Amino acid sequence: MAEQRARWVTKRIYDDASDDDGCRVLVDRLWPRGVSKERAGLDLWLKEIAPSPPLRTEFAHMQERFADFRRAYLAELEQNPAVDTLLDLAGKHRRVTLLYAARDPEVNHARVLVEYLEKSLRGHMHGKAGR
Repeated sequence: MAEQRARWVTKRIYDDASDDDGCRVLVDRLWPRGVSKERAGLDLWLKEIAPSPPLRTEFAHMQERFADFRRAYLAELEQNPAVDTLLDLAGKHRRVTLLYAARDPEVNHARVLVEYLEKSLRGHMHGKAGR
């Protein structure tokens, strides 16, 4: 029996929800300004998966700090039990949409999170223990 694999996608919380979003998970620690709970259409708000407040403050969404931020956030994810919640969702849903508020679609923590989750899911599927 083939194991189902979620397709991780990232999307700004300010973009309209669509029918093909699948499971919608907000991965920011802070609630996005100007977005009502109804408009967000969330299945889950997993604030624990977001970068730590000191890391977020240091990064400040500055392109030149992204490489260092990426390394530090990947290290945080190694110790973050909330990763298991997202991996469990991957087994239950065809698509999991990770929602974030940052303006830049390339320089944000959700992109790093998808990279980590895809690597973790591959390890899971190949029977490797741990992350």
